[in-house]
Amino acid sequence: MKKLKTIILALFVLAMAGEMAAAQSYAGDGATVEPTMLIDKPTAGLLKRGSYSVSSDFFQNGGVLVGISVGIFEQFAFGISYGGTDIIGANKIDMNPFPGVNAKLRLVSESSLMPAIAIGFDSQGKESYFKADTLKRYAIKSPGAYIAASKNYEFLGNFSIHGGINKSMETTDGDKDLNMYVGAEKSVGRDISIMMEYDFAVNDNNTHAMGRGNGYLNFGFRWAWGKGLVVGFNLKNVTKNQEHVNVGNRTLQIDYIGNF
Repeated sequence: MKKLKTIILALFVLAMAGEMAAAQSYAGDGATVEPTMLIDKPTAGLLKRGSYSVSSDFFQNGGVLVGISVGIFEQFAFGISYGGTDIIGANKIDMNPFPGVNAKLRLVSESSLMPAIAIGFDSQGKESYFKADTLKRYAIKSPGAYIAASKNYEFLGNFSIHGGINKSMETTDGDKDLNMYVGAEKSVGRDISIMMEYDFAVNDNNTHAMGRGNGYLNFGFRWAWGKGLVVGFNLKNVTKNQEHVNVGNRTLQIDYIGNF
């Protein structure tokens, strides 16, 4: 609980500081920064130097995940995250066993011919953490070490395509394969973007894994509300790649982006 209070206080201080800073957004034609994530997987996008993002994900079982990322240099960003389940509700809070960390280094900047290319590491999985000795993993495994490529085009606004290869560190289920993912984002007017992501989940399809071999198809909606605030809604696992999924997993996302 002490850790949670510290994180909440840090988020509050950053948000207050952001009120005096130039706000930014990654959604719509008016986007001023690159999207650093699709839904669950990273892009080659980076925060600008001296900028920061505060993210909050709200998911099933009263789950909340908060994170802070900072653009340290023009080509490098770093962040931490922490969360748990039953934070919202009447049950006993169950925090994740450890915080997540992420770091991203851009190797190649985007040009008219070449996509942006970045390498990174992200230990933060998504949704509930399963502590059983045969699993010890998040419902959606963390990306782990990855290489990502992103390319933006002007097509009735902004249109970007993304892809990557990743190696998760969550291998207690016995599935240690490399994984792949692809995705796309399209702006709809000045303040709205829609996105999709397909995680092949090659590292989540063996006998003891949670996945069924269908991969994870996810859709996202992002709406810039001004002053650095972006609100999002995700419809995840449309392919029903895990048990007890009838329609898809619906999650809420709130991000704030500002400058120091």
